[in-house]
Amino acid sequence: MLEQLLIFTRGGLILWTCRELGNALRGSPIETLIRSCLLEERSGSASYSYDAPGAAYTLKWSFHNELGLVFVAVYQRILHLLYVDDLLEMVKDEFSKIYEPTRMVYNDFDDTFQQLKKEAEDLAEKMKKSKQPVKAINANLGKKQGLGQKGGVDGGNQKKSGDDGNGDKDGNKTKSYVYENGHTNGEHVSNGEVTVASGVNGKENRSSNTGAFDKDKLQKMRGGKGGKKTNTAAVSKAPKEELKKKPRVWNDSPPVSKLDFTDPVSENGTDNVPVVAMEHGESMMDREEIISSDSDSDEEEELGKNAKIETKKKGWFSTMFNSIAGKASLDKTDLEPALKALKDRLMTKNVAEEIAEKLCESVAASLEGKKLASFTRISSTVQAAMEEALVRILTPRRSIDIMRDVHAAKDQGKPYVVVFVGVNGVGKSTNLAKVAYWLLQHKVSVMMAACDTFRSGAVEQLRTHARRLQIPIFEKGYEKDPAIVAKEAVQEATRNGSDVVLVDTAGRMQDNEPLMRALSKLIYVNSPDLILFVGEALVGNDAVDQLSKFNQKLADLSPSPNPRLIDGILLTKFDTIDDKVGAALSMVYISGSPVMFVGCGQSYTDLKKLNVKSIVKTLLK
Repeated sequence: MLEQLLIFTRGGLILWTCRELGNALRGSPIETLIRSCLLEERSGSASYSYDAPGAAYTLKWSFHNELGLVFVAVYQRILHLLYVDDLLEMVKDEFSKIYEPTRMVYNDFDDTFQQLKKEAEDLAEKMKKSKQPVKAINANLGKKQGLGQKGGVDGGNQKKSGDDGNGDKDGNKTKSYVYENGHTNGEHVSNGEVTVASGVNGKENRSSNTGAFDKDKLQKMRGGKGGKKTNTAAVSKAPKEELKKKPRVWNDSPPVSKLDFTDPVSENGTDNVPVVAMEHGESMMDREEIISSDSDSDEEEELGKNAKIETKKKGWFSTMFNSIAGKASLDKTDLEPALKALKDRLMTKNVAEEIAEKLCESVAASLEGKKLASFTRISSTVQAAMEEALVRILTPRRSIDIMRDVHAAKDQGKPYVVVFVGVNGVGKSTNLAKVAYWLLQHKVSVMMAACDTFRSGAVEQLRTHARRLQIPIFEKGYEKDPAIVAKEAVQEATRNGSDVVLVDTAGRMQDNEPLMRALSKLIYVNSPDLILFVGEALVGNDAVDQLSKFNQKLADLSPSPNPRLIDGILLTKFDTIDDKVGAALSMVYISGSPVMFVGCGQSYTDLKKLNVKSIVKTLLK
């Protein structure tokens, strides 16, 4: 049965709930729906599954965009109620007739709702009964067809010549002669003839149909039957010196030069290593990026072309009248040309296709039924709605101020722990050093933890950054448990009074379960304050797969009932992509985590914040 039905405004004011249902919902499905779907531009699907301890609900909703109302129905997921969609539309139509912006109480709508609910249930029951005879007929037909197929397979030699599914009345089988290029001529061939496609006992010659290597064809291409002999002769006449393998020279003496070129490190770690002075430059994290305010006419040029196409389809008079007097209400057919242009534009900027599709569906759901203002183009309206949606997605849902959290942890007498995770080769160690450089400029003491005990050279790489920045590093070498190394590093930072511990981890692919299990253990044992996913800005659609599987593995492999997931994103190589900035949108949309840092160069200063307005402008340009 239906658990609850609510009507509220987009501002969050509840206008009416069904008192007759009276079921207390477990958990907070409505709040989760608003936070996870409506505010994150995922409203295009119109269905959401809510899971909580002892509760499994399905939520469906509908918008009245002209009045700014949201209609939400909640029911047990196991029930699969068929009348909910029709009920929501009926309730929306009837409630919109009595809605007044100044009115807050609608107790008189209870009787109307009960009548609408009964009508929707009766309609669903009639549709269910009308489909039953059709299913029975299809089932009988399926049984007959199944018997025929069985007879065709098992009957083999018992079939009559005139009743062959692959022949005609005279018993001639319909076979197609297969040419060497794989095409067929579709002619009728009698039973006595032998074709290329047929073999012994009527079986198919698999070697000619599977696209395997054809020696006869190769011989013909080389000039007849003698092609193979000529080739063999050519090989036989080749000088033996060229075919003979050179003998290997074995030398038991050790190599003269050593393979390890890393400089020896002393106890204090300051032997002949150049130090990066603070006058090297100010980190770009502390600079304000200025955006030029250009005209939006160029940005709307492509959408304007779709408006011209729309004019040709509907006629110039109707389009001019709608643009001057204002259209009664927008429907999907009006929005489709502009949304298609926006979807193509987002995909050219490296946004994943499925995310661009969902964004357009969400924008269409927010505009459908809305009245178009006078002298306003549909393309401009869609462009403005998409811009608002992109800003809403890229703006963090919760504020993560690292400097504030560092000082709060310092007041509690413990270090602030940041773990850097990601796939291989994205630049975790380099950007960890950039973050350390930025923290040093704010007079924060930093310690590095070399927990990449898997990749050769990872400890030496981090040690080099630590010596250049003159900060301590905690290392235990290779083939150690990274979770234990990180735990000991945090303990050492607590004794030494370090404010921040930056934990470097090994790169791992998202489907490597042993390494993902080790990462999950590290996070579970140490409970870091911040988990940063380091991803490349040029990966495009692969960013969705990487980030979603990282979160999924961290949730599945963690022994905790409330597993920690990724808190923020560090986007590297941002200076190499020009205007292909869609990976930032894809990552934020799929995880809900903000982009906290953007790597844009090789030096320690090349780290900056993500400018939301700049990204949105680039995506829509």
